[in-house]
Amino acid sequence: MPAIIAEMEIVVPDEFEYLYAPDKNREILKVPNPVLRQKVLAPVKLNKKTQALIDDMIRFMKQANGVGLAAPQVGALQRLCVIAPMDMKPTALINPRIVKKDGEEVGVEGCLSIPGLYGEVIRAAYVVVEAEDRRGRELTYELEGMHARVAQHEIDHLDGVLFTDIVDLTTLHWAHPDGEPNRAE
Repeated sequence: MPAIIAEMEIVVPDEFEYLYAPDKNREILKVPNPVLRQKVLAPVKLNKKTQALIDDMIRFMKQANGVGLAAPQVGALQRLCVIAPMDMKPTALINPRIVKKDGEEVGVEGCLSIPGLYGEVIRAAYVVVEAEDRRGRELTYELEGMHARVAQHEIDHLDGVLFTDIVDLTTLHWAHPDGEPNRAE
């Protein structure tokens, strides 16, 4: 029987259900896990546990072939995310804040917490993000295009917002993340 994504009452096609099955090798939470809807308010305090969490998040993101991952997606209610779109080295954004947005772009998005579902989302084409780095230094990142899109998507996660909340519903479609269904038995 097909699974249902509660937030949108979207029926997950049978051929995509394997992406939502609990798996000890998949550390990323999937909808409808309620942690994904929680807004993270408390700022992160840097310590050894935070550094280990960042390392784990980068590893999970790479294993899933993702370009970004927010702490709530791995069950940690901390205001941090990691991004690595295209040619960018994986970067931790700790306590990130978008302080400026400019322009507008439409682009297809997916999410590691909603595997297989994609759709068009309007985002700012350019953003300025203030955040701390892994050493606690306050940095300003000027991001545009795909880099800006990924940062906005991940910061939305910190506020309990999923891309499906702002997607153009007419563009939603299912596609296997790796191009082919998992045929392992």
